[in-house]
Amino acid sequence: MQLPEMMISRFPLNRIGIGIVALILLVVLWPFYSVPTGSRGVVTQFGKIVGIEGEGLAVLPPWQKLSNFSIRAEKADIENAEGSTSDTQPVKVSMTVRYSIATDRVSEVFEKYSHDGNLSSYVQTATQEIFKAVTAKYTAPDLIALRAKVSSDINSALRDKLSLYGAQVINIDMRNFAFSDSYMHAINDKVTQEQLRLAAENRLKTVEAEQKQKVAIAEAEANARKAQADGEAYANLTIAKAQAEALRVQNAALAQNKDVLELRRIEVEKTKAEKWNGALPTAIYAGAPIPFLNVGK
Repeated sequence: MQLPEMMISRFPLNRIGIGIVALILLVVLWPFYSVPTGSRGVVTQFGKIVGIEGEGLAVLPPWQKLSNFSIRAEKADIENAEGSTSDTQPVKVSMTVRYSIATDRVSEVFEKYSHDGNLSSYVQTATQEIFKAVTAKYTAPDLIALRAKVSSDINSALRDKLSLYGAQVINIDMRNFAFSDSYMHAINDKVTQEQLRLAAENRLKTVEAEQKQKVAIAEAEANARKAQADGEAYANLTIAKAQAEALRVQNAALAQNKDVLELRRIEVEKTKAEKWNGALPTAIYAGAPIPFLNVGK
């Protein structure tokens, strides 16, 4: 028995229609979802958060929806944040704040602040507020001298502030830290004057050191000359004392025995006689002694 031609022509059309309906139902009711690395899947049911899925495959019923929420490190750039020191000096700074969403607060942040984990606008506003509050505690000179402590204070205060939004600070990079042009010129002038003062003090210390060295050398030379003079004087005094003592001894000896002089005179004459060659002098001047004729003595 053969089917009517009309029924045969409708059969392929019915199969196509069924395939299209099945495809639509598959798309609408597709239960498989993927949560990428560095994200969490926020599961909602009719707009209400009913669960958080981890990375990987998630299978959900058709009446639930999954939204990917980033927990990766994000950054917020804050350009020319303005503040004022305790001595009313305006100051500006540019910062980059790196942060991430705490994994245990994904649901809270999704519900209150962001559906994708981007809190850049909140971070920028909070950072500017913190910068103003911290700089107001310091004078301009202290803000420069204690920059590391200022950065630490900003970091600590910003951590507390961003924790209200479920974010955690990774690090803060401060750059372009600057005061007004007039104040910077004043600082440069002060630094220049300080450098000149230190240079002058160093030169003065050098001169003083050189003068002290010269005085020390002069004193050493004077002490050496004095010591030499004292030594020579002592030597001369010792010699003089010895000579005087010798004369005293000789005089004492002569005083005790007057024949000593005569004995010495005879010894001298004897020495002369031994050296005489027997020749008489060819010229005799008045009062000159004649050998062997001095018989009157």
